[in-house]
Amino acid sequence: MWHVPADHVSLATLKIEARKEIFPLNHPFRISRGGRTEASVITVTMTDGHYIGRGEGVPIARYNQSADSVLAQINSIANVTALDRDKLRELLPAGAARNAVDCALWDLEAKCCGKRAWQLANIPISNPVETSFTISLDTPARMADAAAAAIDLPILKLKLCGDDQDLARVKAVRAATPSVRLLIDANESWSPRHYRQTVPALKELGVELIEQPFSDDADAVLETLDHLIPVCADESCHTTANLPRLNKRYEAINIKLDKTGGLTGALELYQRARESNFKILIGCMVCTSLSIAPARLLASNAEWVDLDGPLLLARDRDHGLLYQNGRIGMPGPELWG
Repeated sequence: MWHVPADHVSLATLKIEARKEIFPLNHPFRISRGGRTEASVITVTMTDGHYIGRGEGVPIARYNQSADSVLAQINSIANVTALDRDKLRELLPAGAARNAVDCALWDLEAKCCGKRAWQLANIPISNPVETSFTISLDTPARMADAAAAAIDLPILKLKLCGDDQDLARVKAVRAATPSVRLLIDANESWSPRHYRQTVPALKELGVELIEQPFSDDADAVLETLDHLIPVCADESCHTTANLPRLNKRYEAINIKLDKTGGLTGALELYQRARESNFKILIGCMVCTSLSIAPARLLASNAEWVDLDGPLLLARDRDHGLLYQNGRIGMPGPELWG
């Protein structure tokens, strides 16, 4: 059983700094809610005077977050004395700000103790693991071209939008990549009618997971629909508080540290979800390797892994994670944990 250890270091004199950083993308990234050309992240650095810990959070407009609001949250606790992960959960809500600080605390503790973060949390590690690679929303032909360019990757996740081209998009990608594993992500864009019309054909095309077809305030309809393919909650699942309402609606949940408020909350959500018999997808925002590193600790034991953020960047951070043919290694201590 994983555990979240008590902090073993004196944190009374921590110095905490946060800043916004921009990382350009290789190509425009589009989903049903719009697109972007860069990753905007908040980087937290904390020191006890001897060691430095780092963490990264990604502000998400869908969750009413901006770079300014996340920075303001972090700055509000910059002078808190005796900060630890338990106190952090009392001071900040689950989200990008708490994620960045929580992961920086884990990194700092690992360095102070001379251990890796997964050793502190008693997490069994498999190395490497396979991740999906996201094909952003576009015309069927362009998505097929993007999939063909990623032919060496074992799993693709296709962004869909609920229009009359969704099935054509998946068919085009399947024709271009006949042996790849396929996941789809609708980002809350479907109607019940679209679901009924589309899912049987997706089953025939070998799609193995449907992520968040309906908005989080309209997903009760999933209790009335056939689940020919497992359905995964993303926007509908942030923390353990969301689990009770998901039982009759979803077979899986997407755990993202920017939703749980860090590795501490993600460990708790993972264990509670397993107790409720949910399958697990470990996901990420559009981010750098510093965000992926703590999430990678959970990936060894998940059914699906979607930690491709750095693959979307024109350049990653120094000492970034190693990706080879869709497989992710473990972070080195120069990066995190």
